[in-house]
Amino acid sequence: MKVLNFGSLNVDHVYRVPHIARPGETVAGSSYLRFAGGKGANQSVALARAGAAVAHAGSIGPEGLWLRERLAAEGVDVLDIRVAEGPGGHALIQVDDKGQNSIVLFAGANAMIGAEHLRTALQRLQPGDVLLLQNEINATPDLLSAGRAAGVRVVFNPAPMSAAVLDYPLDAVDLLIVNEHEAAALAGGTDVESWLAGLARRLPRADLCLTLGADGAVYQQAGGQRWQCPAPRVKAVDTTAAGDTFIGYYLAAVLRGAAEPAALRAACRAAAVSVTRPGAMDSIPRPVDVDAFFAAAPALA
Repeated sequence: MKVLNFGSLNVDHVYRVPHIARPGETVAGSSYLRFAGGKGANQSVALARAGAAVAHAGSIGPEGLWLRERLAAEGVDVLDIRVAEGPGGHALIQVDDKGQNSIVLFAGANAMIGAEHLRTALQRLQPGDVLLLQNEINATPDLLSAGRAAGVRVVFNPAPMSAAVLDYPLDAVDLLIVNEHEAAALAGGTDVESWLAGLARRLPRADLCLTLGADGAVYQQAGGQRWQCPAPRVKAVDTTAAGDTFIGYYLAAVLRGAAEPAALRAACRAAAVSVTRPGAMDSIPRPVDVDAFFAAAPALA
């Protein structure tokens, strides 16, 4: 069983600022760093580092060949990453002194994915494999439907959330993974109970995973059984790829046959370690890093 992640590849330009710039305000940055990123690429690296077999499909600009090489070096199958004409995707990221972030995203090549690319990549999947999708490429609605038709397990993380997601074929989703903001946009409500109830009404056949930042995560099966996992209390430096780390480690654990409580715990622990590090892809830990972090701070385990 393997994962095909059809998702974005971006270059992240990260600026450290005392606070997120407000409209009309100029803020002096204290540092600048360039990272490989994109929610799709981040999740592929998280999967690979967590030990899963993952192939990434997507599109880069000619200046982004190093992104494909970076994923290949991580052990990701990059056969279906293509080079488009025009600039690749990139993001301008502000990170404040509290570790919170604000992101301006330019889709570039991520919005140039055509029907033939979809068909070729999906032909590599077998029934029972996992198709992982986010919301940073142009082809997400078509991929949702195609994944359902192919008989694979469709996992959807609608990030970044947009109004268009409300009209996506969400009945194709087998597992929906959302944070509080995405849950509220899809389901309405102001708390966990109302979000899960609203999501269950909108996607009655889907399992639901709600990530709650410092409060951990909740998983609810379509049949109603529920598990909750607290998050280790750590000092956040940069939360940029915490959700991507969670998704990669959670799916890798499930693919290994872990039960839901164990998979959630593995994902929460890895995400906690990621927020103690700067950057997006570069902040994603390996299992040895997670083990070492909690061995050094056993009270957090």
